[in-house]
Amino acid sequence: MSDVARLAGVSKMTVSNVVNNRAGVSEPVRRRVMEAIRQSGYRVNVSARTLRSGRTGVIGLAVPDIDSPYFGHLASHVIDEAGQRGFHVAIEETGAAATGEADAIAHSRTLQFDGLILSAVELNRRDDLTDADYPIVMLGEQDFGGRFDHVAMPNEEGTKAATAHLVDQGCSRIAIVTGGLEGVNMVTRRHEGYLAALAERGLGHDPALHFALADMSMEAGWDAAQRIADRDRPVDGVVAVTDTVAQGVLRGLADRGLRVPDDVRLIGFDDIPGAKFMVPSLSTVAPDHGWMAAKAVELVADRIHTPLRPAGQYVAPFKLEIRESTR
Repeated sequence: MSDVARLAGVSKMTVSNVVNNRAGVSEPVRRRVMEAIRQSGYRVNVSARTLRSGRTGVIGLAVPDIDSPYFGHLASHVIDEAGQRGFHVAIEETGAAATGEADAIAHSRTLQFDGLILSAVELNRRDDLTDADYPIVMLGEQDFGGRFDHVAMPNEEGTKAATAHLVDQGCSRIAIVTGGLEGVNMVTRRHEGYLAALAERGLGHDPALHFALADMSMEAGWDAAQRIADRDRPVDGVVAVTDTVAQGVLRGLADRGLRVPDDVRLIGFDDIPGAKFMVPSLSTVAPDHGWMAAKAVELVADRIHTPLRPAGQYVAPFKLEIRESTR
């Protein structure tokens, strides 16, 4: 670092600020330091920096399925937000299983990550979390009794608004295409929002309009659409638990000659990047993914510096993106 400082004609502190991507260095000076780094072949000694500071500059992101459009989209936001704070991100896939989620906590601790953002599906407060003694932010619907900072999706509120929108569009036989209703999770919380909207709008709940899925895939959505088309009493609106499921429903209805939105109005949840490119374009609940990522990274960074502060609970803002599938 001293060699780089001499080559660039700056102090060692300025070199450190550039290497660690800190603010307060002008762009001409930053370029001069980067050129000196290139000329000298300087590389940061990560082991030495870790020993000195007690930090690695890496945070973990553990999600159920990185192939999922939603989690891929979220990961992109997290990487961007972390980079702005000088962190690198290591991504791990948990398979939406409690063992995978517990392993992510243990691995992050063993690898001495500075913190972890974990999207917990199965793990909950009853599980052994003795390894979770470093900065962790939870995403998802599980309740950990205020032990961790928690950033949640607007599951009930968003699905309630989506269902109410279909009612406002004239729908009265509104199906929900979703998973099983056991436990506390994304599926059950979104189902609660669906029921709340029906009750507020004076529509009775018909259990026969709950179309359960084996998984949250396009194929499962396509299969649900076949069952919807086979009903004796027609369905005029569908709330899909995710946009990925909605895409399968859209294809399945088309294969049975049902037009969206003419015969059936359809709305999803997540506002994945492909939603506006479907034909017809998909109306959906659009959580503020950027806000969620920024809040999660902010909380991890803050927890690193103030480990004993009380945990906070936060719910992402959202809006309805009204597109062709419900017009």
